[in-house]
Amino acid sequence: MNRKRVILTKNILLLFLDKLLAFPLWVKQIIYLRLYENLSLSLSEDFIHAKEEDIFHLYVPTLSFVGRTELAEKKDGLDNNIYTFLKNISDELNILEISMNNFWTMEEVAKYYIFCLEQNYVKVPDSKYIYAMAGFMAGKLRTGEYFKRIGKINVDQLEETIVKQRECAEKGTPLKMAEIMINLGFVTEKDTSSLLTIKEESKKRFILDPTIIPKEAAENSGSLKACQDELAKLTEQNRLLKEQLGKILALVKKNG
Repeated sequence: MNRKRVILTKNILLLFLDKLLAFPLWVKQIIYLRLYENLSLSLSEDFIHAKEEDIFHLYVPTLSFVGRTELAEKKDGLDNNIYTFLKNISDELNILEISMNNFWTMEEVAKYYIFCLEQNYVKVPDSKYIYAMAGFMAGKLRTGEYFKRIGKINVDQLEETIVKQRECAEKGTPLKMAEIMINLGFVTEKDTSSLLTIKEESKKRFILDPTIIPKEAAENSGSLKACQDELAKLTEQNRLLKEQLGKILALVKKNG
């Protein structure tokens, strides 16, 4: 993907949002109320009113010297997706734009990000919320560890939760860590359900419907046609993968 295509593709969602922001105030108010109502069903106020700099999918990672060197020389022989991820970072795309450009789920992007962070390919983020959310989406952090990372609970409370969980298991009444933290009053049920909902949603793939892309995006870049082609390609790839998976499962059953 050339530089021009990257810039144009990353702006598609922004152009769409600009269209919404150009609506009359009384229309935007209704949109806001409906969105807030919808978000309130799934998220706590902490997540709804999170600061922009603390939201993982709006975060713009920065390559370290090690990352820039690896992107240029490819000495480590990494998966192509990792190099694509590093290239997107060098193009100053944020996490959401990286996800949309490559048709990756937020969970996949989180895993690439955590890997690159552990390999020192990207710099450590300033916000504690960025790593915590990426780590949780990627399966690196458990619920209790997430809340400790963001300062919702402290080390002693996490240890108390672990001890209580062990005691419940020994009594034959096992409980999830989230349930125990709620029972102990460390977090609320909405806190934990919000976090689990976000993780489940991170597994979904988002493709912006080409029919709602603003007209100027299509006219200026041919991005409408590009998105349609990418969507058709992705659909065909998914079909082939399902066929291959079906054959593998059938073979396993036959030999089992």
